[in-house]
Amino acid sequence: QVSNIFFFNVIFFCCRLCSAFVSVNTVPSDSQQGILGTAVAVEDGQAIPTAAPKKRLRSLDTLRGLSLVLMVFVNYGGGKYWFFHHSPWNGITLADVVFPWFVWIMGVSLAMTIRSLLRKSVTRGAIFLQIVKRSIILFGLGIMTNTLSGNVDLNALRIPGVLQRLAFSYLVAATVHLLFAKPHEGQLVWAPVRDVLAYWPEWLLAIPILALHLALTFYLPVPNCPQGYLGPGGLHLNSSFENCTGGAAGFIDRSIFGNNHIYQTPDMRHVYGTHLPYDPEGTLGCLTSIFLVFLGLQAGKILLTFSEWKARVVRWCIWGLLCGVIAGVLTNFSKEEGWIPINKNLWSVSFVLSTASTAFFLLAVLYYLVDVCGWWSGAPLIYPGMNSLAVYVGHEILHGVFPWAWQCPESHWCYLFMNLWGTALWVVFAWLMFCRKLFISA
Repeated sequence: QVSNIFFFNVIFFCCRLCSAFVSVNTVPSDSQQGILGTAVAVEDGQAIPTAAPKKRLRSLDTLRGLSLVLMVFVNYGGGKYWFFHHSPWNGITLADVVFPWFVWIMGVSLAMTIRSLLRKSVTRGAIFLQIVKRSIILFGLGIMTNTLSGNVDLNALRIPGVLQRLAFSYLVAATVHLLFAKPHEGQLVWAPVRDVLAYWPEWLLAIPILALHLALTFYLPVPNCPQGYLGPGGLHLNSSFENCTGGAAGFIDRSIFGNNHIYQTPDMRHVYGTHLPYDPEGTLGCLTSIFLVFLGLQAGKILLTFSEWKARVVRWCIWGLLCGVIAGVLTNFSKEEGWIPINKNLWSVSFVLSTASTAFFLLAVLYYLVDVCGWWSGAPLIYPGMNSLAVYVGHEILHGVFPWAWQCPESHWCYLFMNLWGTALWVVFAWLMFCRKLFISA
């Protein structure tokens, strides 16, 4: 217990020290929702220039907290159960969905953040500078976390990563949305679908981004590899394409960063015996992650456009069903036989659509339980959801450190207890930050 208090105090000190670089608030602010987020507020009603009453959207904080808690548990080992580990190649597990949920949630928060800032008469230029600043901070934190293993050799520094992917996706999607966002709703033309029609220029940019991903994936010439190869290389297909790991996605990363600056130990190497490095947070997948932010933005636009809870829930369910059906068609509702299999390593189109589908449905359920009916406060998940940046960076820094981890015999029960314990400590840490009214965001 003493060691726990000591470590929590160390982290609180680090949080205070980081206040020179990130935003530290005693009250969660609308303008601080942007990337990993603090609390979120949504305005009831639309098309009115006067200030409307705001309610905290606790369901979104709860969903963000759920994603983060699962991410920490998975990163800490997931009890060494297979379904808490990433799929070696095609397919999807629970571990695969948490990061795309984060990306999607970022889009939901983004819609409300920019609307709130515009209503406060903050100039678009000032908002853009905030977007750039947050992206740089996140990218820098990502590079720093890539060196936590002790490898600070700049000749072998991994450049892509989770926070870097978030930073780049946020930069592009937020900039595009800023160009077309409105402080208030305009005329209610085609009212049932006005959440889509009012932002049609954004979709004219989002869909070509997705098309570019498909074009590069299936038509970019990769030396000594078949066109449109989507496999892991190595032993796949009797070693026919041993040096084609990741197809176009792997080729682009190795061409841009070089073999030494991308992930050296991808998950598929244990199954397929690959020897080439491959980065699951690489360049080509940034295009589909940007599209996933736009899908999250759509969920946020539904919140801003419609004031009735039924209208919001129905539309989220429709979008969830639409994304799920398209993903199923692309995969032929199978693991290996479809045109575009679900693949977290490639961030394939079907992977993005299937994870977005689950996110739409989850938000609809949580919104009904937490915000509409009030049957659940969102606790304890809401606490890490309101301080996700601090919890994410903290759990990376203290990975493998007692009292979060210790030597365990080869037993699922021991690993499960240890990983649940380590995850629970971060929930307690987030609760303590909440009690102290300390909220950190990029």
